[in-house]
Amino acid sequence: MLNAFATRSVTLQSMLLVTFQAPMEDVDRIMAEVTAIIPLVMGKYDSNSYQTAEGVERYRPLQGAAAGPETDLRKRPGVVEIFFEIPEDQQLAEKVVEAIFLTHSYQEPVIRLQSILSSRSNGLDDSENPNRWWNTTGDWKKNAEPVASDSAS
Repeated sequence: MLNAFATRSVTLQSMLLVTFQAPMEDVDRIMAEVTAIIPLVMGKYDSNSYQTAEGVERYRPLQGAAAGPETDLRKRPGVVEIFFEIPEDQQLAEKVVEAIFLTHSYQEPVIRLQSILSSRSNGLDDSENPNRWWNTTGDWKKNAEPVASDSAS
């Protein structure tokens, strides 16, 4: 893996990428617990995470599963994947993983940690950069349909 490094515009630093899969209805509850442990700050923003579009999870319960053993494959719609970054700190990672596990509805939640290099702005004044949203089409949110407020924010 590459070592941390910096360019004129950004610094790439070692982080852990935390990924978990969950039904849509679990996500706000889980992320509220995660952000109570660590605010997920990135520059001048917090609560930073990414959520994929809904997909279909496939599995079959075996002996010992809470649902009991089944012969047919289950296909559960409405499952998403969430990504966020935390510092490479094992104690912090343990707390975050435990919070995800305890607030998840599954007996065997899918939780993954990966070491990555992640960019952080060096804070250059790019107010005149013609590629920035404020110099092009404006804030996407101003043009978007109203969304129900997120109680976890």
